[in-house]
This record gives sequence, C-alpha cells and structure tokens, in this order.
Amino acid sequence: MGQTLDEGGTADPWRRRTRRARRPMPLWQELPLLLVVAFCLAVLIRTFLLQAFFIPSGSMADTLLVGDRVLVNKVVYDVRDPLRGEVVVFRGTERWAAQLDDRPETGLLGRLAATAGDLVGLGRPGEKDFIKRVVGLPGDRVRCCDEQGRVIVNGTGLDEPYVRRDSPLELPPNPHECRARRFDEVIVPPGHIFVLGDNRLVSQDARCQGPVPIDNVVGRAFGVIWPSSRWSSLSAPQTFADVPDPAGLPTGGPPPVRPTPDGGVLLLLPLPVALLSSRAFRTVPSSRAT
Repeated sequence: MGQTLDEGGTADPWRRRTRRARRPMPLWQELPLLLVVAFCLAVLIRTFLLQAFFIPSGSMADTLLVGDRVLVNKVVYDVRDPLRGEVVVFRGTERWAAQLDDRPETGLLGRLAATAGDLVGLGRPGEKDFIKRVVGLPGDRVRCCDEQGRVIVNGTGLDEPYVRRDSPLELPPNPHECRARRFDEVIVPPGHIFVLGDNRLVSQDARCQGPVPIDNVVGRAFGVIWPSSRWSSLSAPQTFADVPDPAGLPTGGPPPVRPTPDGGVLLLLPLPVALLSSRAFRTVPSSRAT
C-alpha cells in the first residue's frame, strides 16, 4: 500500500510519531501509579469479593482465638442461603447493637480517618459486625438440651467437639442472659438464622439476642489466614449433615447447594489478592461479654 503524504509530499507526521519508540516512564511517576492501582484493586476486592476480619474476643474459642484473622467470602450468599454449621459474619440487629460501645465524635479529621479506614478494612472495634456459627435455619426448631446436654435441632442432637467451654447444665435458662446452656425451644422465623458462639460460656448470641435476618449476613468465614501457625479452613462439621429439614417444608425439590471444600479455596487464592488484603483487617466483635 502507498504511504500517506501531506500536501508537501512528505510522510504524515502523526504516523511518524506513532512509530517512534516510547520513552519508559520514570520510576518516580510509575511507583505512585502502581500504588494507586493496587489500592483501587484492594478496595474493589474488599467491597465485592473478599474481606479480612480481626477477632478481638474469645466467644468463638477454640475455633477462633483472639488475634486471629479470618477471610470472608462476600458473594457466596448472593447465590445461595447459609447452611447449618457455617461460620458467618453478620450485622447485628438493634438487640445486638445494644451491647456495642458508644464512641464520642472525634471531629472532622477523626470521621475522615474512620471513613478511610473502613474503606480498606481497618475499621475500629465497636462496630455492628459479629461472627458466629449457624445452628438453625428458617423453620428449624432449636432447643437445649437432651439427656447428653446437647443442642437439639429438629429433634436431632448435635455432637459438637469444637465446643470446649460450655455452660454448666444447672444454670436455669434466662432469655436476657446467655450464660445458661439450657434454653427453651425456638422456632426460627422465616428469613432468619439461629447463631451460637463456640464458646457458649461467654458468647452473646441468639440465645438472648434473638435470631439474625439472613439479609444482615455479610458473608461466610472460610479460613483463618493469620497467624500462619493457625492457617486452616472453617468447614461445616459433619454433625449438621444429619439434621433433618423441619417438618412442614416441601420435599422432593432439588438438593441444597453445597459449597466446595474450603481448603481448596484457600489453596487457590491468588497471591495478589492475599497480598492486597493482608492489611485490610476489620475487627469483628464476636462477643462483647468477655
């Protein structure tokens, strides 16, 4: 093909400029650009996909210890509902929020810093996010205890080896206090879940705070990512697979969606995601009564 010429018969200057080798960007310009891109990616991942949460109390011990960081899948419940046995992060209702600390206003700079910290997952303690284990689904009948002192869901006793610190059986049930192991039967309302902490002796949970709306669930905690000595998955214990569906629900439909093994999720987690989220830890007040 012929070369495009201008009126003077010379080659098009614009085409000559496009063929010139581009000069590399100086480091002092490239580094801030890379930092901005990394920050934007971290914010997008934190907002829509994954978020790390910090555990400040012992209400989920020994499954989760003070200082643990857990990674939360924020999209899984967009395609299905929570399942029994899963560990979830959720926003507390007004009854749950009543146990949070009231913090005084810190002025404009303090509010801006708090907003920026929340954006990247560095929110301070005292927010409305909690972490517990799902024990009952909508329509389930949950109570405690049977002859062996176990929680009963739809007539089936749960074998919970992860519960290392349970309340004594002799404490009478008290709907306004969560220290008692025994509690009267609760029928989980539609659109709600019944959650308990693994450390039943101190956990403030659905025994006294009431069921949690599924719409309040932020996501599923599927693994401990820090400290490295405690790196592990958070899978649903096998005991929950033996719980029957509540009576009165329709049967014969498609089987419930089951999640993929958590260990695989942890192992396949892309390194850039882990690096970008390594400091995006948000505090989850799993229990304020510690």
